[in-house]
Amino acid sequence: MTTTSKVALITGASRGIGATIARRLARDDFAVAINYASNAAEADALVAELAQAGASAIAVQADVSRAEQVHAMFATVEEKLGKIDVLVNNAGILKTAPLAQTSNELYAQNFAINTQGVFNTLREAGTRLNDGGRIINLSSTTLALNLPGYAIYNGTKAAVEAFTRVFAKELRGRRITVNAVAPGPVATDLFLNGKTEEQIETFAKMPPLERLGQPEDIAGVVAFLAGKDGAWVNGQVLRANGGVA
Repeated sequence: MTTTSKVALITGASRGIGATIARRLARDDFAVAINYASNAAEADALVAELAQAGASAIAVQADVSRAEQVHAMFATVEEKLGKIDVLVNNAGILKTAPLAQTSNELYAQNFAINTQGVFNTLREAGTRLNDGGRIINLSSTTLALNLPGYAIYNGTKAAVEAFTRVFAKELRGRRITVNAVAPGPVATDLFLNGKTEEQIETFAKMPPLERLGQPEDIAGVVAFLAGKDGAWVNGQVLRANGGVA
């Protein structure tokens, strides 16, 4: 159990943006809890990597769409690392389809993970996060782009942004900030899978900076919000997207 570092819980952190956020916060002297849904091998490998670098880290399995598993996850982190100071809601799925062709199952899956999952962790954090803590939710710049095929995904993230703004006010008196980061296209497996080289090049040309975002770009914004320099930012959505929207 750590007694010197602040504690950060990052959901969906075994790979992609979540893993990069975990690495950055560990570098910033946080003890990190790496949540994963099913891939224990990747989560354990990341814990080993961080431990080798001298950081305090654990892996904790939980399906964030299940309230009882989220409750148990918080308890595990508290037992092994201490009370949580920073919650990063990164877990999510991105499966696009035209609205009229979206199955009941795909709709339910999107909202279960992207929206119910955030609700579950926010509700738990409302009573268990340390005073003076930080909550950082991951939204998406796709909300501003209105691209065909993204209606359901955008609906899940619109709810997350609404949660963010209201929860920031509901936590009055606790000195806890609640913000969201809305990445543009980022070069991760989640984004790249299923896209042609031509599609990827089109997305890369969209921002005035003419490149895809990198996971480190997003981790830097999260680290700012989690650190002392972000203390006066509250109830906001930061669109880290290279100027695409």
